[in-house]
Amino acid sequence: MPDTLNTQLAVIGAGPGGYAAAFHAADLGLDVTLLDVAPNPGGTCLYRGCIPSKALLHVAKLINDAREAEEWGLKFQPPEMDFGRMSKHTQQVIADMTGGLGQLCSARKVRYIQARATFIDTHTLAVFHEDGSEDILKTDYVIIATGSRPALFGPPIQSPRLMNSTNALLLEDVPDTLLVIGGGYIGLELGSVYAALGAKTTVVEMSDGLLPGADRELVKPLAKRLGGMMQEMLLNTKVADMQATDKSVQVTLEGPDIENPKRSFDKVLISVGRKPNSKGLNLKDTRIVTDKRGFIEVDVQRRTAEPHIFAVGDVAGEPMLAHKASAEGRVAAEVIAGRKSAFEPQAIPAVVFTDPEIAWCGITERQAKEKDIAVTVARFPWAASGRAGILNRSDGLTKVVCDPESGRILGVGIVGPSAGEMIAEGVLAIEMGAVAADLDMTIHPHPTLSETMMESAAGIFGQSTHIYRPAKKDA
Repeated sequence: MPDTLNTQLAVIGAGPGGYAAAFHAADLGLDVTLLDVAPNPGGTCLYRGCIPSKALLHVAKLINDAREAEEWGLKFQPPEMDFGRMSKHTQQVIADMTGGLGQLCSARKVRYIQARATFIDTHTLAVFHEDGSEDILKTDYVIIATGSRPALFGPPIQSPRLMNSTNALLLEDVPDTLLVIGGGYIGLELGSVYAALGAKTTVVEMSDGLLPGADRELVKPLAKRLGGMMQEMLLNTKVADMQATDKSVQVTLEGPDIENPKRSFDKVLISVGRKPNSKGLNLKDTRIVTDKRGFIEVDVQRRTAEPHIFAVGDVAGEPMLAHKASAEGRVAAEVIAGRKSAFEPQAIPAVVFTDPEIAWCGITERQAKEKDIAVTVARFPWAASGRAGILNRSDGLTKVVCDPESGRILGVGIVGPSAGEMIAEGVLAIEMGAVAADLDMTIHPHPTLSETMMESAAGIFGQSTHIYRPAKKDA
C-alpha cells in the first residue's frame, strides 16, 4: 500500500534549476520536497555534463600548454595518460559536489527523495522508487525541472563505437580516428578534448560555419586554432549514411568539397543538440502545453497553463544553460512564496569552453544588423594586450556593442583564454544600464585580460590607450 506524503512544494528534477528552486523556496520558509533519480542533487550538469566535461577540458588545456611551452624554451616529455586515474579524479570531484548539495538539502530541511515522479492529477504525484515501491505525494505547488537529454541522429544503431555527450565523458580510451557530428559547442568542446589526447578528429557541420548563431568575428580565432588541432573540419557537410561494424563505423558524407565520401572511423561522437525531458510526466492529464519541440510553455514567472505548476531550465525552453535554469528556479520559488518576481533578464551569458573560450551576452553585432538596430561597435584586439602577449594568445578579441545615442552597452563579446570568467562584467553592465563611459572610467588592474573590457569601451570614443583608432567624425 503506497504511503501518502504531503508537501507545500514538490520540485521534480534536482539539476541546477531544480535544486536552486528548492533551496531558495526553503530559504523563503516553504516546506519543500525535491525528487530525482540520482542519489544526490546535481542533475545532468554535475553528473554528466558541465562539471565532467570541464574537467576533461582542463586536462586538454594542460596538455596543450605543455606543448606550447617550447616557445618559452621549456620542453616536456609527451604525457603518459592514465585514463583510469583521470576518471577517478573526475568522479571524486562529482561526488564531492553532489554530496555537498545533499548536505545543503539536510541543512535547509528539504526532503530529498531518490525516485521518479509523474502526475496523477495536478496536485498529486506518483513517486516510483528504485526498489519498485511507490508512494503518493500531495502538493500545493509543483516546479518541473526535468532538464534535457542528447538528441538522436539518424537510424537507431546499437554500437559501443557510437558516443553521445554523456558516454563520451567516460573516456575509457582514445580512438585513433574520431568523427564528431555537429560543430556546436558540445561537439567542439569534446572534440577538442579528444584531439588534445591524440585522436585524429574530423568535425562535420551542416551549416557554413562552426557554432551557428555565434558572432562570426569571435568564432574566427577559434576556427583557426582548431584547424591546427583537428584532422579536418568539414562545413556544409552532412552524414548521409552510417553503419557500425565490429571494427569501425562506416560513414558516407555529403558536401560540396567532399572528394572521398566513404570514410571509416574508430568512433563517432553524435552532438546534434539536446531535447527537453517533458515526456513521461503524464502531462496529458493537465492543462500544461508543450510546443512542437517538446518545451513546456511558461510565462515570465515560469508559470505553466496550470497556475500552481511551474517549469524551469532546459524543459522550459532555450537557451539550455545551467545558469539560466538556476535563475529561473529562484524566480519560480519567489513567486510561489508570494513575492513579486519575474524572469526578465537583460542579458544571459553564453560561454563555449573551447580553447580559446568564446563568451558573449546581450545583442551581437550580427543580431543588430538582422533586426535593423543602430549600434556602435568598438573592438580591442588582444595583440595590443600585454597580458595576452605574455600568454602568447594575442589572437583574442574583446568587442562592445553600444547604443549610438546614449552610449548604453547593449552587448559584449570576447574570444580568448578566460573569456568565460570575464563576461560577467559585461552582463552586469547590461543589467545595470551602464554606458560605455562607465566601463571606460572603471580602473582595471594591469596587466590583465580584464583591461581589454576597459580599452574596448574607450574605443567607442576613439580613446583606447593601446590602439590608435580615432572615432569617426560626423559628416
